[in-house]
Amino acid sequence: MTDALPQDPWSIGLYAGPDPLHLAPPPGLANPVMTREQVTDVTAAFVADPFLLPYRGEWHLFFEVLNHDRRTGEIGWASSPDAIVWTYRGIALSEPFHLSYPCIFEHEGEVFMVPETLDAGAVRLYRADPFPTRWVPVADLMPGRLADPTPFRFEGRWWMFACPAPSSHDALSLFCADDLEGPWREHPASPLLTGDRSRSRPGGRVVACDGRLYRFAQDCGPRYGSGVRMLEITCLTPDLYAERECAESPILGPAGAGWNGKGMHHVDAWPIAPGRWIAAVDGIRIK
Repeated sequence: MTDALPQDPWSIGLYAGPDPLHLAPPPGLANPVMTREQVTDVTAAFVADPFLLPYRGEWHLFFEVLNHDRRTGEIGWASSPDAIVWTYRGIALSEPFHLSYPCIFEHEGEVFMVPETLDAGAVRLYRADPFPTRWVPVADLMPGRLADPTPFRFEGRWWMFACPAPSSHDALSLFCADDLEGPWREHPASPLLTGDRSRSRPGGRVVACDGRLYRFAQDCGPRYGSGVRMLEITCLTPDLYAERECAESPILGPAGAGWNGKGMHHVDAWPIAPGRWIAAVDGIRIK
């Protein structure tokens, strides 16, 4: 007999605001925009960890689909002409091991993805060939069990945050490289955090706004996935690192009822016009 699906699943919503520090449900939009019920090719226990990508005139959404039968995460894909109404398209990437947190980005005319690949024993880079239905492994960037790897480019170099404590969620590492495929090395200041469940585990893409650089962090202090904090990166060089928590933090938390009543733990924010941002977020429902 198949186990029953969880009564409090994660789902995906869309938020908006004047900047990534002030996000809220946009008026007239019915959240969530993507639920496990919309997944048609596997039995999904939940959907979570959404990443957006505007590409060739259309919005794309990649996210974890927990395959209920396999008990393993896979990467789902949906598309939209306006980032409001989404059509589920199918599982875009599946491996023998668990996948989640599909951090997707463009670089030099190609589309890459760095999902969480803990049981592969390394952070693995994939390239779309072709986009978005086929993903080819390109390189293992760093060895080890690193949760929620979040690569980004800044001042001519590649950087990557990741959590080296995927069970306790209380440490944050930083890596850097001159080229995307490496070689990568751990930053001299890493680990940046230890013993801190509130600010360590990455919670979405690193974003730049008004000349400042920000990272999102899952607040796992009360419990896993209870909210999202935001920190400004004030110094990032090959030798030095500094950050400060924003006054607006935490920027997301449990709504107390509905699809995100119990908690939220992910943000992927994108500027769409001056003073206008949208963000894919996720939330977990109260039973």
